[in-house]
Order: sequence, then C-alpha cells, then structure tokens
Amino acid sequence: MRVLIAGCGYVGVALGETLAAQGHEVYGLRRSPGGARLLEDAGIRPLTGDITNPASLATLPGTYDWVVHCASASGGGIESYRRVYVEGARNLVEWLRPAPPRKFVYTSSTGVYGQNDGSTVVETSPTEPAAGTARLLVEAEQLLVAAARNHRFPAVILRVAGIYGPGRGYWFKAFSSGEARIEGGGDRWLNMVHRDDVAGAIVAALERGAPGEAYNVVDNEPVTQIAFFQWLSAELGQPLPPADPVRAPGSNRRGATNKRVSNRRLTEELGYRFRYPTFRQGYVEHRT
Repeated sequence: MRVLIAGCGYVGVALGETLAAQGHEVYGLRRSPGGARLLEDAGIRPLTGDITNPASLATLPGTYDWVVHCASASGGGIESYRRVYVEGARNLVEWLRPAPPRKFVYTSSTGVYGQNDGSTVVETSPTEPAAGTARLLVEAEQLLVAAARNHRFPAVILRVAGIYGPGRGYWFKAFSSGEARIEGGGDRWLNMVHRDDVAGAIVAALERGAPGEAYNVVDNEPVTQIAFFQWLSAELGQPLPPADPVRAPGSNRRGATNKRVSNRRLTEELGYRFRYPTFRQGYVEHRT
C-alpha cells in the first residue's frame, strides 16, 4: 500500500517504521523539513506540507491507499486545536475526495468523554466534554462521520488515551520529578496506552476498521491514581507523592475527567492484541 501519515511525529514515526517494515510505501508529512533524517532512518519518505493550508496540500505528489491524520496541536490553545483538528480534517477530506483512499484513520482522544463519575465508557457513550479543546475534537469527529455517511469517505476514528513510551509519559515524569500529588483520596481513574500499541491499533484500523465508526485505544487496565502511584513507588523504591486533599479531580489539565475507558471494540471487533497490555509491562521495558 501507498501510505501517507499526516503529522509524522512521536506516534507517526513509530507507525511509519512498522508499516515500512511490512513492505508498504510510506510517506511522512511534516510542516517543516526538519527531522527528515529521522524519517528516512525509519524507512519513511519525508514530505513537507501543512494540513491547515489547502494550497500546501495541493502541491503534494500522487494518490494514497491509506491516509492517517495524527497531527498534533502540540499543546496549543483553542485556535491551534481548531486549525489542526477541525480545519485540518476538513482540508484533508476535500483534498482527497477526487481520489479517496481505501481507508482514512483519524486519531482523536478519549478526552471527548466528559464523564466524571468513575463510570465505564464505550464508543456509544455521550461525548459531551467540558473543555473547549475536547469539544473541537468532537467537532472534527462529527465532520468525518458525516463525510463517511454522506460521501462514502472511508474515515475511521480512534479515540486514544494518555500516551506513554520512550521519553514520554505525564504521570511517570510527574512522579520522578517530585511534582506528582495524590488528588483527594486518589480514587480518580487513569487511562493509558503505550505508543507502540497506538501504532499497532492504527494498523488494525487501516486493515479492518469500519468507515464511520470509532474505536477506543486504551490498554487493558484503567487504574486509580493511588494504585498507580503505589505500584510506581514500590517499583522505584521511592516514597509515595504527598496527598493534596484539597485538590479536587479536574483542578489540572489531566484531571478534567474521571472514567474507565473500555477497549472491547478494539480487541474483539478488530482483533487487536496489545504488546503492552498494562502500564506495568510498558513501563518496566522502558524505565531505562
């Protein structure tokens, strides 16, 4: 297959390396030419272009069998999210419509679920987040679902949990740096997934995902904050973070919701098997 990865960064490079190793012809799109050597070393052919600029997309070569939209707003605010996720998705659909791919995969976020009661959420659960950035992710999803239903555009949505892996992991870094705090009683649920499993889930969606459908990409074990820190404390031989009984869930950017995200559709319908079924396997392998 001829594959385009729009937003070939932390996840995109791992995905491209996997696809190239399988024999696919992989192109990685970035806004600037920096990092071309990294892509080439992974077997990815670098392209320069901006999904927020239709004129930039028009200069790109050829047609593609598979397209993945995994560009990131890089922690930007509302306008950055709107440009990358909503306008970026719309621009890609319009650019590809004359010669649509066999499959288009968009990486959204489990942040679209606004539940804050510790309940289990599935793909049909309400997506009514309080955060403005998350509402824009919902808008991008709705745009792609409409394209799939009204124009037979083969868009598949992946709702990805908090990503960790080599050099990345919010809760791991907060613990190691001494910045972590146990919020309230520590009973808020955390949902995580290793970068390599995100790449694997994207491949599964490209191969078997149903257009117009969404799949949660999260490992097999949601864990409470206190249980996670207790495991990490024992693993590293370090004390637990201090408690902050006043801080309520939702008082920082990672505490906006409290839910357990189910991956049943991913594992049962797409048949995906995790390389790192829980944070324990993923963290131990990369702790060095």
